[in-house]
Amino acid sequence: MPEVPSIESDYREQTPRKRTLENAEDFPAKKKACWGILTSQGSWADRSPLHEAAAQGRLLALRTLLSQGYSANILTIDHVTPLHEACLGDHVACARALIKAGANVNATTIDGVTPLFNACSSGSVTCTEVLLEHGAKPQSEVCQPSPIHEASSKGKSGCVEALIAWGADVDYDIPHLGTPLYIACMSQQLQCTRALLDGGANVQKGRFLETPLHAAAQKNCTEILKVLLEFGANINSKNLELKRPVETAPPSSLAEGLLLLYEATPRSLCQLCRLNIRECLGRSRLHLIPQLHLPTPLKRFLQYR
Repeated sequence: MPEVPSIESDYREQTPRKRTLENAEDFPAKKKACWGILTSQGSWADRSPLHEAAAQGRLLALRTLLSQGYSANILTIDHVTPLHEACLGDHVACARALIKAGANVNATTIDGVTPLFNACSSGSVTCTEVLLEHGAKPQSEVCQPSPIHEASSKGKSGCVEALIAWGADVDYDIPHLGTPLYIACMSQQLQCTRALLDGGANVQKGRFLETPLHAAAQKNCTEILKVLLEFGANINSKNLELKRPVETAPPSSLAEGLLLLYEATPRSLCQLCRLNIRECLGRSRLHLIPQLHLPTPLKRFLQYR
């Protein structure tokens, strides 16, 4: 086919196999800006035509190159495989073709990144499921980038659900990051928060003594606060600074007001987690506690609801 020879000839003419790293400075700034750690940073000179075809989703070219003898596990200097590239680009057909040709679904770069991590980073639920179906480990090794943390931080709830379904540890705690639930709350990802809790995540496990409720309060995310409270989060938990979640919320914020209201109103009377606040007020729940003296943040919270 005319297409494939042109790929190889252009590649050989423009990219010598032994190009030095200094020559990378000759590339335009726009191209260098998109390299990144997950796409073989520093190894541009070592990318094969198969890497290029996988990264661009060119299935016909990829199949032709495989039939001509290219290894599905060909590596760059940073150990990036074509499967890494296909999954990062959400090119499912290319990923399937590479796996069929023997690609290692658990291959790791020098940074410990797997194709599954790349699939979760890009939010490719289909690539995630294909990899898991063909033996990809849902749980990362110690000190390697974690797919479930990556998906949780970027709001890729479909990937989170797939990982949980295939046995990923929903409470996997990485010391400097915390649990996936904590990451989801810090990143203000409501759907991932709910997916993790539905999957059995411990609502109290965060990072050290910092709970997911602390994280949601700091970010002033009332919707996540309500979900956490619905699943039984302890409003009296204290972090390393001995502060409760309400004390870590921005002053006079909606998060502070919500937590104050939750503290002041008996849960049996005001199901803040299950009802919209406006519904609660419409049902005149607060008249049942007439002695309640509402703090200014709480009054402001109710005013804006």
